[in-house]
Amino acid sequence: LFWEPGVGRLGRAALLDNARWLGREPLLRFLGGAAGRLRMGTLLSRQSCQARLRSAEGMSLAEFLYPALQAYDFLHLHRHHGCRIQLGGHDQMGNIMSGYELVTKMTGTDVFGITVPLITSTTGDKLGKTAGNAVWLNRDKTSPFELYQFFVRQEDNVVEKYLKLFTFLPLEEIAHIMEMHAKEPEKWGPQKRLAAEVTKLVHGREGLESAKRCTKALYYSSVEALEEMSDQELQELFRQTASAELMLEPGMTVLDLCRKANAIPDGPSGYRKITDGGVSINGNRVTNPETVLILGQHILKNGVSLLRVGKKNYYIIKWLQL
Repeated sequence: LFWEPGVGRLGRAALLDNARWLGREPLLRFLGGAAGRLRMGTLLSRQSCQARLRSAEGMSLAEFLYPALQAYDFLHLHRHHGCRIQLGGHDQMGNIMSGYELVTKMTGTDVFGITVPLITSTTGDKLGKTAGNAVWLNRDKTSPFELYQFFVRQEDNVVEKYLKLFTFLPLEEIAHIMEMHAKEPEKWGPQKRLAAEVTKLVHGREGLESAKRCTKALYYSSVEALEEMSDQELQELFRQTASAELMLEPGMTVLDLCRKANAIPDGPSGYRKITDGGVSINGNRVTNPETVLILGQHILKNGVSLLRVGKKNYYIIKWLQL
């Protein structure tokens, strides 16, 4: 949106790894240089430091030195890249202040820090790696579908704020979206628009279309969506799902498929699992264990079958040499 060639309004972005300079800085030179300009009283007075010192776990030396290393990052970026602004969540206030003090003392240049409110979960917990509820921009960690669903599930009391924070929709349009939501709350209009805008911003239009296909396949049992899904989308949609590669044999039945995929137990209990309606293939329930598998019905044109046993147990079947 911002950096697209010939369209974007911002300059080139640089992604740097601070290990490149911290890993090369000798300890004694660091202690005699930058660390010598940071005052113990100031570091100890930070609220974050006080909270850790009062906690049952206490505070390690590594934790205590973290603000000094982050301050040094600001100094390095200022010297080598002309960086004058450090931006972070409000929980980084103390670290950013340490950086401001270090840079101004060592260079005499005016630099600035900006903090923004943290985004929290519905229970008020911080979203992040430590809390185990992080939402990642990296597709390998959070797929477009997972990102889309995260925002679709947001509560009414935060969705308007998120539309203002995470999208570039005009305020007048956001107000209209919320007015329509008040009239038809069952449509979840703001949540769907929020999810679409954020997913498109992070993963592009292709990512948004991928998220919509996965949504239709999983929640609306859309055979058309399943047939259009790539192997990558299937793996993203069913990250924890068992998968199997099978050869289609003449006369192969639903019972054979379930047993070869290790989806049902051997013996009468597995047979009853099917007859009791506990098995579906590509979103369609199958109650006759002796039903012969049919191409185009049980096996989709992309060579895949989505087997579900019970409510939550999915199996991806990839058929070989069809």
